[in-house]
Amino acid sequence: QVQLVESGGGLVQAGGSLRLSCAVSGSILSIKAMGWYRQAPGKQRELVAEITSRDRTNYADSVKGRFTISRDNAKNTVYLQMNSLKREDTAVYYCNAAVIQRTTWSWGDYWGQGTQVTVSS
Repeated sequence: QVQLVESGGGLVQAGGSLRLSCAVSGSILSIKAMGWYRQAPGKQRELVAEITSRDRTNYADSVKGRFTISRDNAKNTVYLQMNSLKREDTAVYYCNAAVIQRTTWSWGDYWGQGTQVTVSS
């Protein structure tokens, strides 16, 4: 089994910053891509940022220049540094990881439970 545990969400004023963390644990042989998605009320889940095992990154246009994704392979952890937050960034943020399991050598797509980010004006 593979588990993803997120932390770092909360309430922040517009213009402020938050840092999200997501630790991956369990039967892990390798972690391929890792990413952050978000879902606002009444909207579909959308990609925020992703990072490959070779540290190639991709960002949604709405967060470019404000958010930075990074990963610590030694800790199996992915981070999302969010600066200059806007009210429209309010959403539940989900961590995602593509993991090759040690026991089965098969890869699977795993999700965290989500962490709430609320930006107030």
